[in-house]
Amino acid sequence: MTAAAPGFTAENLLRGLAPQVLGAVIRRYGDFAAAEDAVQEALLAAAVQWPGEGVPHNPRGWLIQVASRRMTDQLLAELARRRREAAVVMQALPDEQLAPAPGDPRAGQRDDTLIVLFMCCHPALTRDAAIALTLRAVGGLTTAEIAKAYLVPETTMAQRISRAKQRIKASGAPFRLPGRRERGERLAAVLHVLYLIFNEGYVASSGADLQRRDLAAEAVRLARALHRRLPDDGEVAGLLALMLLTDARRRARTSREGELIPLAEQDRSLWDRQAIAEGITLLTDALARGAIGPYQLQAAIAAVHDEAARAGDTDWPQILALYGLLESMSDNPMVTLNRAIAAAMVNGPPAGLRLLDALDVDRRLAGHHRLEAVRAHLLEMTGDRRAAIAHYRAAAARTTSLPERDYLTTKAARLAAAEVP
Repeated sequence: MTAAAPGFTAENLLRGLAPQVLGAVIRRYGDFAAAEDAVQEALLAAAVQWPGEGVPHNPRGWLIQVASRRMTDQLLAELARRRREAAVVMQALPDEQLAPAPGDPRAGQRDDTLIVLFMCCHPALTRDAAIALTLRAVGGLTTAEIAKAYLVPETTMAQRISRAKQRIKASGAPFRLPGRRERGERLAAVLHVLYLIFNEGYVASSGADLQRRDLAAEAVRLARALHRRLPDDGEVAGLLALMLLTDARRRARTSREGELIPLAEQDRSLWDRQAIAEGITLLTDALARGAIGPYQLQAAIAAVHDEAARAGDTDWPQILALYGLLESMSDNPMVTLNRAIAAAMVNGPPAGLRLLDALDVDRRLAGHHRLEAVRAHLLEMTGDRRAAIAHYRAAAARTTSLPERDYLTTKAARLAAAEVP
């Protein structure tokens, strides 16, 4: 065992290992639902034991071994009256095969996460079920977090995920990457899931931290793996570029105390220029291939922001044009919300506010804190402090992210203080 590092948390160490372990256990046993349960038990055991006992030299192997033993226990329970079959199972799964020792050539075990990712997006599942299952199995989000994102009760989401696992099991799908035709059918869902995982990592929907860096890093890792498999796919490259260009600003997004720093106020010397250069290269190559998709357009918008030396140098007319193209491709109210900001920067706050008025009747944004926050910002730009204060406070009351709530509350308080004669 190795000593636990300062600031050790089970979550930030285990999140990246979980989908890799799940892939290994599914490969060995072929039962998605049972494997997922066994891996969750192994993760729980690690969360309890590792902080006190230290992290194993081969943490991935340790988790596979514990999960495999859980699977073996389940098999034994089911085959209690069939001792001969149980004996065969135990002989086929000796402990030394489960966790290679450090230095063993097998210690660099294959990573089956990408296979798990495509399996979760099986055509037997609805799009929503596939995304929910992937966020749980690959993204590491809790059922409660996924339920919150989908605006449904946790019990409903738990049932949805359970049914999805059972459908995959019933389909008899082999544990391998799909062929070209199947891959095309699932790729859109896979990209969307990676996008959601990254977004949750970059801007956590709830909790005390603005960012979940391990989750964002896992999304980038999976996008890289997918890009290596499909180097000529423009949208795969676009998504990876979008992640890199966005995550490049991570260090500048919060103060040492964890307070949110908006884009216009960030210290741009803290931005990761190497990640920006890589993202722009990926995007440039993808755009040169011809067909342009939503992820490439979003990456292009991120690139315009990243290429501005100062906030005042931002090419807002280009950003507004790109959002117009993106809106024509996607029926997503968040795109319109962002276009409203760009419109305000180019044509003045009233132009942005008119776009927001159209979103007030969109049920998908009903009660969303970002609509209130953007309206508050644009009202502040017009000089209507009282209305801005009311909307900042409304946004603060609706967000479940503590850093966002604190930022919005502070904005309202500063404007209120300026109103006092």
